[in-house]
Amino acid sequence: METFIELLQQVGTANDMSNTPYDTAWIARLQDIEPGISERALDWICEHQLDDGSWGARFPMYYHDRLICTLSALISLAYRGRRQKVNARIEKGLNALGSILSGAARGLEADSNGATVGFEVIVPILVAEAEQLGLIKQHKESILGKLAHVRQIKMEKLAGIKISRYVTIAHSAEMTGKDRLDMLDVENLQEANGSVANSPSATSHFALHVRPGDERALNYLTAIINSQNGGAPSLTPIDIFERIWVLWNLSITNLYRENKQIAALCDSHLDYLESHWKHGQGLGFSSTFTLTDGDDTSVGFDILSKFGRKPELEAVLQYEEEKWFRCYFLETKPSTDVNIHVLGALRQAGYDKKHPSVQKAINFIRSKRQPRKRYWFDKWHISPYYTTSHMIILCNGYDDELCQESVDWILKTQKKDGSWGFYQASTAEETAYCIQALIIWQRYTGKIYRDKIKKARNWLARNSHPPYPPLWIGKSLFYPEILVKSSIVSALTLAEE
Repeated sequence: METFIELLQQVGTANDMSNTPYDTAWIARLQDIEPGISERALDWICEHQLDDGSWGARFPMYYHDRLICTLSALISLAYRGRRQKVNARIEKGLNALGSILSGAARGLEADSNGATVGFEVIVPILVAEAEQLGLIKQHKESILGKLAHVRQIKMEKLAGIKISRYVTIAHSAEMTGKDRLDMLDVENLQEANGSVANSPSATSHFALHVRPGDERALNYLTAIINSQNGGAPSLTPIDIFERIWVLWNLSITNLYRENKQIAALCDSHLDYLESHWKHGQGLGFSSTFTLTDGDDTSVGFDILSKFGRKPELEAVLQYEEEKWFRCYFLETKPSTDVNIHVLGALRQAGYDKKHPSVQKAINFIRSKRQPRKRYWFDKWHISPYYTTSHMIILCNGYDDELCQESVDWILKTQKKDGSWGFYQASTAEETAYCIQALIIWQRYTGKIYRDKIKKARNWLARNSHPPYPPLWIGKSLFYPEILVKSSIVSALTLAEE
């Protein structure tokens, strides 16, 4: 396992996002436009078909992810025609899809965090294509058929809005299919790097149906395929997102105060964040993404303040709504994580727990706790340990009762071997989050959890290496490797301290 020195040297230099079948399959469709990258993407799809014939995360089984990935992969294979290379895989994939569809209503409801990004507007497009290709029969009366109605309603709500790089919907621009290309503001859709919202799938749709063969879009996609061994991640690059979370995981340890080499390495990343901070708006997840957001801005403010810089608080406060803090304009589902991370920024700004903005965030957080439970789900991560651990770390001193109840839940759910995992199997990522929360709470309260932390630390030290299960939610599940590594290194460092 790398050290923080190695992580700080790596961050921002390479793409450490896991590849997804959903996005890779979109690039595989480009055989008539850019056959070189299309063939490599198709090979990746063939190599990553699961044993049961489906595509998506092997673990955990998340229904939305498995359905959208399998549909996308099958369509990309079918466009190649029935030939020896893909025929057997299509047949196996269709059998798997049949099993997935047979339990669709129950399976979709079972996913604790709900739909993946853009699911209700993207899947109907995929279903219609699959029907046209003869892969599946019409599903007018099934839940997939009903999704077409949901898409229609959502499209009507977007009436009058032109999809450009200035609205978050651009990240799922493939939802326009071939039938609603009129919704796109084509001249203002691409980012400077040629992508559509740093999304390989949305960019592939652009190069297929909006501006067929667009050179800038194809250059963006080619660079991804060449750097990712034929696959494509859910979004890339994420240069700001990576930096703030590696620095945040470092900042809750004492290393940055004690190690001069680490402090020096941090300075260049802090300079990078300051240079990309937009006055009055803050930060987005990437320097090549037009929009800023409440999450990256709040964590960025927290980090810059901790390291002695002086970011503007107004950029954080402009995300404040009547009853919560938003992540993006036009979002339909506020994020608990964003409101938790806002508390970290407000603490650095010196706000006490009676301040109305602090109380607003806490009241929203309380309202989103699972009924009769002591944990949270959020729309960006499928594990409640992520959100709950961050709540303990950033809410202590603001709402200690809430924190203690969640600490008790973490302690109660620790497994006999010292690890944690919400979806049956233990994971290094979730175990790291729990160690971080327990040690920060121990530091704050003086309560001692030495034996439980030691047991967890020993398990994590033995199980710390990638690949990691994809627990993060995009249009399908993914994991940002360097972020996960930094949380693990942070937890191990705290346990040693």
